[in-house]
Amino acid sequence: MSSAQDLQEQGIKQFQQKEFEEAARLFQEAHSAYEAAGQRDLAAEMQVNLGLTRRSMGANQDALDLMGQALAVFTELDDQKRRAMVLGNMGGVYVALGDKEQAAETYREAADIFEELGEKKLHGETLLAIANLQMSNRKVGEAAATYEAGLSELDNLSVSQKMIKGLIGFKNSLMGGGKPAVESGQENENS
Repeated sequence: MSSAQDLQEQGIKQFQQKEFEEAARLFQEAHSAYEAAGQRDLAAEMQVNLGLTRRSMGANQDALDLMGQALAVFTELDDQKRRAMVLGNMGGVYVALGDKEQAAETYREAADIFEELGEKKLHGETLLAIANLQMSNRKVGEAAATYEAGLSELDNLSVSQKMIKGLIGFKNSLMGGGKPAVESGQENENS
């Protein structure tokens, strides 16, 4: 197993250095080694890594196919966290392919799973991806609300995220704090 793990670590290093051809070779070797060892979950993770590498190389359909195979394994193993992570990655590939509708659907499914699992950070990051997609579709109001929800889930914000959060807070203070006039569960007596 250590050789598969070593191959995986070397692949990650090559990927981070943007040596995508070498990373792809190493991830493929790690995939084969994990499969030979009967570790389907780790072999599927290598398919996702290989998919991310293919995406970086512009081979988006290959990336989607590899991630789809990994998704099937995680679904079969009932590994919801890794299933959601693959869905989030697939959302990014759909964006690259220009299929915004499918991207939104996979991001939403991933966000729902992360929320169910209590994975606050991953949920927040997925909401930010959804907000970026909404913004690209010129749905500014929806995007602002989704950014706000996503940022509230994250602890360590980047400088730009802090600025966005500050602007949203400023907008909310100008608009009366953004609180509903009628609390949920209470009926308005004048209706």
